[in-house]
Amino acid sequence: MKNRMKKILLSLFSILLLGIVINCASVPEKKTELQRQWMLISFDGFTKEEMIQNKAEINLTGEMKKGKIQGSAYMGCNSMSFVAEFKKEGKVKISNGVSTLKACQNMNLETAFSRKLDTMTKYSVEGHFLTLSDENGNSMKFVAADWD
Repeated sequence: MKNRMKKILLSLFSILLLGIVINCASVPEKKTELQRQWMLISFDGFTKEEMIQNKAEINLTGEMKKGKIQGSAYMGCNSMSFVAEFKKEGKVKISNGVSTLKACQNMNLETAFSRKLDTMTKYSVEGHFLTLSDENGNSMKFVAADWD
């Protein structure tokens, strides 16, 4: 009877351990320094007040799969979506940009942002700041929304 009980318990613990191992193996990649909501604070001659008024942001809180994050952006009018692939040595590839097509009164910031977003090829995270830049010296600077 004792041997039978030991075998049952051993089988039960083996199944539980296997379940834990499988669950741990399926934990998605997480780069907490990137996977945040980011508020735009510096871009292309627009004032900080314009960006705050438009609630300009990108959201990178989505699940990272194979280094890619399905991101979104909002610059005051339309909702935008894109894929950001963060690579080694500070390289980034932004692609598959799509947007809703509402017409709003002032779309200058949104138009400029959507034209330049997919040209960004480098990124850096310094403290609570994310900077995206291209090969021509253009850049976009963001601050983490959860930073006080």
